[in-house]
Amino acid sequence: MILNTDGTKPIYVQISEWLENEILSGTIAAGEKVYSQYQLAEMFNINPATAAKGLNILADENIVYKKRGLGMFVTNHALELIMKKRKSLTLKNLVIEIVVEAGRLGVSEDELIEMIKLAANNNSGEE
Repeated sequence: MILNTDGTKPIYVQISEWLENEILSGTIAAGEKVYSQYQLAEMFNINPATAAKGLNILADENIVYKKRGLGMFVTNHALELIMKKRKSLTLKNLVIEIVVEAGRLGVSEDELIEMIKLAANNNSGEE
């Protein structure tokens, strides 16, 4: 992953989202140790405090927990928490943007539904 340092999304948020993606993809499983702030800092060439801030977001959301002296670990319910959060926030906002843009372009509800079905069929084999 390459961080977007020119964008509006803070780097620590990008770090937390990257770690969420690692959990969603199964790269980091429940109960496994996540990268330390120093490992993340080295991986992304950022300040360790910035990396720590990204980890703390996940800790505040109960996606990871700290074992004193050992580091941060993925909670057993992390996958469900991330999916719920993304469905209620990210996906909902994307749908709203799509519906608003479709309205601006005069795309009917039926056309939009067909576009979504087509996109789903075209991407059903990807992961």
